[in-house]
Amino acid sequence: MGDFVQVAQQFTQFYYTTFDQNRSNLAALYRDQSMLTFESHWVQGTSGIVEKLVSLPFQKIKHQVATLDAQPSSEQGGIIVMVTGALLVDEEERTMNYTQVFQLLPDGAGSYFVFNDMFKLIYG
Repeated sequence: MGDFVQVAQQFTQFYYTTFDQNRSNLAALYRDQSMLTFESHWVQGTSGIVEKLVSLPFQKIKHQVATLDAQPSSEQGGIIVMVTGALLVDEEERTMNYTQVFQLLPDGAGSYFVFNDMFKLIYG
């Protein structure tokens, strides 16, 4: 039963490392039915999601994960992952807090893909 936590931890580490190094390489994690909601604006499909991520207005970014929670999300083996943390962009010295939720679904080949991805900065 605890296997979903290990999958969530491995996914999260891979996702943020890849995001911080080269956002376009995240394409393999999404499918045409995947959806991203980024700061209340949504896009669907691999190409739209990657286009949104690479068009974000910063060059450098570093995610620092503070918490990670995971639960099974379906009888078909899905996993819901909630992350909180801080990020540092470009030459800024002050971090911004964020929360992000992923729903991972099995891809049928022994791995997972991101079906839902919701990101929100936390102000205040």
